[in-house]
Amino acid sequence: MNAATPPLDAPTAGRFAKLALDCVHREYPTKIAHLLNNPSDVKTARELTPAFYGCFDWHSSVHGHWLLARVARQFPEADFTPRIKAALAQSLTKDNLTREASYLTAPGRAGFERPYGLAWILQLASELKHWDDRDAQAWSRNLEPVEAASVAAISTWLTKLTHPVRSGEHSNTAFSIGLMLDYAKANNKPDFTALLERKARDFYTKDRACPINYEPSGEDFLSPCIAEADVMRRILPQAEFAQWLTQFLPEIPRNGTSDWLTPGVVADPTDGKLAHLDGLNLSRAWMLDRIAAALPAKDPRVPAMKATSNRHAEDGLRAVTGAHYEGGHWLGTFAVYLLAR
Repeated sequence: MNAATPPLDAPTAGRFAKLALDCVHREYPTKIAHLLNNPSDVKTARELTPAFYGCFDWHSSVHGHWLLARVARQFPEADFTPRIKAALAQSLTKDNLTREASYLTAPGRAGFERPYGLAWILQLASELKHWDDRDAQAWSRNLEPVEAASVAAISTWLTKLTHPVRSGEHSNTAFSIGLMLDYAKANNKPDFTALLERKARDFYTKDRACPINYEPSGEDFLSPCIAEADVMRRILPQAEFAQWLTQFLPEIPRNGTSDWLTPGVVADPTDGKLAHLDGLNLSRAWMLDRIAAALPAKDPRVPAMKATSNRHAEDGLRAVTGAHYEGGHWLGTFAVYLLAR
């Protein structure tokens, strides 16, 4: 069995923070998912979304800001924290975030960054709300219009969504519902919590024998099967979840081995889509760890899940170097989410 993944320490947090600091205000290269309604909509990312234009794309910029808030909150006395706070202050102004909210709510943008980017906005909102810091509280207030627009957009969409999206990329509903449930429960949003839990039950309660042997697809950064189990552990009582998991993932061994699920291998880290597999290893690692924690302590599947989590964490963390922007602009977030929670 691999050694347990250590918790986040200040030097490691500083290394990951540098990746985000190097990109949150880096304008190019950039990828814009932008609907043009007329010629006046032809603008740069910085003009369109002045808070979250860096880190190659909008959602990576959003969760890059979450990374910065998370490590600064956890390490307030670290030498990197003043630089982080300066970067957050530059991005999270009232004017910038008012313009972000206007962008989100403009005609034709109902599907913008839905659900992944909006789920990370809510994670950022939650991080700022719970950070006992005067500046963070001001940034939290500035973010409120974007936060409200994100909750409204997700609520409207989920009410109409009749089937889950089971991809291994941004459109996956299970992963984003999990992030949004954490936000809703931590911030006393009972109506939003009820909607998220109801849709998760509707989508996933009857699922059986998830074909995990088909995973991963070549560009996945999420496991459709494991992400589904990770959201269900949030809403089912322990005994009911343990029984559901038996039917859903019968392949999980009871002998402590990690051989049932091997980490993804990136053949070319300069290819942004192929580099997704490094993120898959990190997301599998934290999901398996938390699924194991949701089971009874003596459940015979726990040792195998922990061993598999540690194996994926080791491979995933080794890849977070920043050597190539294709992975460096976002993998730090997944590393911090794995280690800091």
